[in-house]
Amino acid sequence: MTTLAPSTDFDFYSEEVILNPYDTYRRLRDTAPAVWLERYQVWAVTRYDDVYAALHDHRTFASGYGVALNDPLNEKMKGSALVSDPPYHDHVRGVMGGPLTPRALRKHHDYFQERADALIDHLLELGRFDGVRDFAQIFPLSVVPDLLGWPAEGREHFLDWASAGFQALGPMNERALRDLPTLKGMWEYMAEIVRPGRLAPGSWGAALVEAAEKGEVDKQLLPALIGDYLVPSLDTTVSALSTMLWQLGENPDQWRMVREDPSLIPNVLNESIRYEAPIRALSRYVTEDTEIGGIPLARGSRALMVYASANRDERHWKDPDTFDVTRSNANTHVGFGHGIHGCVGQGLARLEGHSLLNALVRKVARIEVGQPTWRVHNTIRAMTTLPVEFSA
Repeated sequence: MTTLAPSTDFDFYSEEVILNPYDTYRRLRDTAPAVWLERYQVWAVTRYDDVYAALHDHRTFASGYGVALNDPLNEKMKGSALVSDPPYHDHVRGVMGGPLTPRALRKHHDYFQERADALIDHLLELGRFDGVRDFAQIFPLSVVPDLLGWPAEGREHFLDWASAGFQALGPMNERALRDLPTLKGMWEYMAEIVRPGRLAPGSWGAALVEAAEKGEVDKQLLPALIGDYLVPSLDTTVSALSTMLWQLGENPDQWRMVREDPSLIPNVLNESIRYEAPIRALSRYVTEDTEIGGIPLARGSRALMVYASANRDERHWKDPDTFDVTRSNANTHVGFGHGIHGCVGQGLARLEGHSLLNALVRKVARIEVGQPTWRVHNTIRAMTTLPVEFSA
């Protein structure tokens, strides 16, 4: 049975909604399973069960037509793992995913732990520091570029490139337009960096270039594929790590539980990603007439999967607005996406988060945090600054 489709003309991408999103998400969830956002001509899908089901139905809710809310970026990203459908998606993800399997990542465990221990020792010496710049940003930047085989030059642009790339996944509004020169510079650099010999031998990036030389992937797609490695490995991880630190500081009882029971460490990261999903939402293209909870969605329309809302849906989570490191179903979050397009780099993000938490548990007795400032960003839920003080 279908019902009358609800619509609204409010601005989902306004500064007000971006900075304080959760009341808006709740209103959308309570309105209907899918709500038409008139301003952006897209369906907002906000309830957990509906988002989860759509992410597991890649035939009806396809990614190959793009996941952004603007045509130029969708066209530019075609052929990447993110903007593709099976069978090509399975092939290219297989080529990219080799270094990111749990078995392949295991050999980096000691290296990551040594880097995490050194960072926490340094921050303890500082005492007070910025949790975004000195903790959440510096750790990914200290390990990811080397894994990709990146030369020394160009690394100073990584955070700006990642931010611009995610900014453009929303609508082509003033924010996205402002970042277009940065995005253009990234694409130009990517086209140059994938020339044979530019990336360090034996690195993940060099392996991808070798696959193109063998004809396993189209050489023309190499910039997009290298971008698939680089961009998601930075901004989303920075978001998750800063949220994790913020909540452990805001909830000393929770931090005490983790110190007393380090087996909670994997759950801490899952709960952090559930509580503040790094990616607000990405869209899917509706390939055939369908419905969500009785709301008809026409073929050719777009559906915005609002991960951040699904992760706070009262229909799935008990006390969803509470940060709880013992939450039994924290690992069911959709903060990394789900289905065939679940984040290919989530194992890397987990390795980073677990390494830092292991170091924190062993070295830091108390985490004190001040008020964070938040970035106004189309796609990423992330802080700009977070005052932190560690006590040994």
